[in-house]
Amino acid sequence: MRQAMHRIRHVLHPHSHDAADKVDAAMEASREGLRVLWVSAAALGATALAQGAVVAMSGSVALLSDTLHNAIDAMSAVPLAIAFVAGRHAPTRRYTYGYGRAEDLAGVVIVGLIAASAALAAWAAVSRLAHPRPVSNLIVVAVAALIGFAGNELVARYRIRAGRRIGSAALVADGLHARADGFTSLAVLLGAGGAALGWNWADPVAGLVITVVIVAVLRQAAVQIWRRLMDAVDPAVLDQAERTLRAAPGVLGVGRVQLRWIGHQLRAECEVIVDAGASAIEAHQVAVGAEHDLRHALPRLAAALVHADPQPRDGADYHAVLAAHR
Repeated sequence: MRQAMHRIRHVLHPHSHDAADKVDAAMEASREGLRVLWVSAAALGATALAQGAVVAMSGSVALLSDTLHNAIDAMSAVPLAIAFVAGRHAPTRRYTYGYGRAEDLAGVVIVGLIAASAALAAWAAVSRLAHPRPVSNLIVVAVAALIGFAGNELVARYRIRAGRRIGSAALVADGLHARADGFTSLAVLLGAGGAALGWNWADPVAGLVITVVIVAVLRQAAVQIWRRLMDAVDPAVLDQAERTLRAAPGVLGVGRVQLRWIGHQLRAECEVIVDAGASAIEAHQVAVGAEHDLRHALPRLAAALVHADPQPRDGADYHAVLAAHR
């Protein structure tokens, strides 16, 4: 019944530009994001608590680093949750595009947390190398390492899948962080194996391996957030937008197409070429039709501004004409 009513409204108002029409979709995406955050944070928190108990029993510095890293990963849910809640607020006269950028700022905070955990892991490993001591309860340490790997990999898949579905770069970055945590747990397992052979240096070396892995995921997450803050989009998405516009009825060519992410939604500004003899109403209808097709082709597109320009006279350069009009 709800789907039928939605179709009726779409027929009656096929080209609405009201931002309120996007509130429900954004709210659903935010609810899903919050659910992912709290479920994964609870799972990682439980993993960290279990590992912490083993650290107290064994004195493993590698497991300590892994435990602290998992705890920081669970804590990263806080800035993301704040960002998702902020993103629900409607645009204002000061923040005319809304508060979707809060997600990108949360991504910056997460990158900072990853950097802090890398520094902490390195410090613990170097301190243990300088002051070596044996690790006890190695079997329990190995079991804790396997639990850490399994818990982080499940959380990583959950976060990455949800982040890509709702278009949240920050949530994907957090998922990549969790995946790296899983591999750090395997490093703990190797350190425990070396300690079982009597190599006291194996445990702190495993801590250094953890640091290297964290730095690697730090770089990957930082690149993602940097691109989002710089309004970067996947070139394949831009290609799809240009193909859609060229195929729209009445469009003779495509000029500049610009896309940008705001939170987990896209916005577009496009130029299309129409017949020079078309009236203002006809040109507007072509632009509206092109926008309609574009919003169906790009699922995360929240709004598009399509500007119709007349086809240049014979021999005129289209881009030169546009430059003269700007």
